[in-house]
Amino acid sequence: MSVVRLVRKCVEKPWGRHLLWPGFDDVPADGAPLGEVWFELPRSFGLDDPEILIKYLFTSERLSIQVHPDDADAQSRGKRRGKSEAWQILWAEPGATIGLGMRRSIDRAELRAAAEDGSITELLDWKPVQAGDFLYSPAGTVHAIGAGLILIEIQQNVDLTYRLYDYGRPRELHLDDGVAVAQPGRYAQTNESYELAPGRQVKNAGAQFVVERWSAPFAGSFVVSPRRMAWLIPIGGTGCVGGEAIYGGNVWLVDAGEKLTLEPGIDMLVAYPGSEADVTLVTPEANARL
Repeated sequence: MSVVRLVRKCVEKPWGRHLLWPGFDDVPADGAPLGEVWFELPRSFGLDDPEILIKYLFTSERLSIQVHPDDADAQSRGKRRGKSEAWQILWAEPGATIGLGMRRSIDRAELRAAAEDGSITELLDWKPVQAGDFLYSPAGTVHAIGAGLILIEIQQNVDLTYRLYDYGRPRELHLDDGVAVAQPGRYAQTNESYELAPGRQVKNAGAQFVVERWSAPFAGSFVVSPRRMAWLIPIGGTGCVGGEAIYGGNVWLVDAGEKLTLEPGIDMLVAYPGSEADVTLVTPEANARL
């Protein structure tokens, strides 16, 4: 692999939207609302289980209150990994919220009872969000994405969600599994963003994956060590990697060592597995000195 543009998988949801985001076609008024766009490797590609999955989410209603297992619990159930995730908010209606952790610490018995009678909606800590916010939700965190949002979700690549409450929608709940893996306490922000270099901000590190946000022009190549793959997620502006133009509404999976050019005005997320920021940018001048 050198550079591969990931394929869109569009998922209709009753809580989705008709008006989307630049780079996506709006849904006709008489069409089913679009809730998620997954970015996956082409079927013909050899790598069948990448560590990270990128999605765009478009919400007009609250999503279910849910929780995901961590790596150890997921592996005990035959899965390769658990599911921690992060959200980059692109657009938010006034008053939009995301439920993240509980308003107070409770035990698992109270969590189950609250899920059964619906009072979990009042126990969940609904945090106001706006465009530009970045949130990290480690596995075990009880959470729910609210209405009126467009966001990018970066997550460990596993389809393993335990729904605790779904507002009466006719979908299966997973109370036994969900209560067992939940950490029903207050959410503690663990990912402090910091500037790694001018125009390069680390949004999340110290967990299963790193997310950076790049906003400076660049010409050269980059190296990801020790893991060699990075997901490039342009939000705005343009650039080029491995001779291929990159632009918003799409995602590219890229090997280290590829030539990268980012034009002025670029705004791009970069995600890769691991717990430490370890992408090295190498300019042509630096290459000449190596």
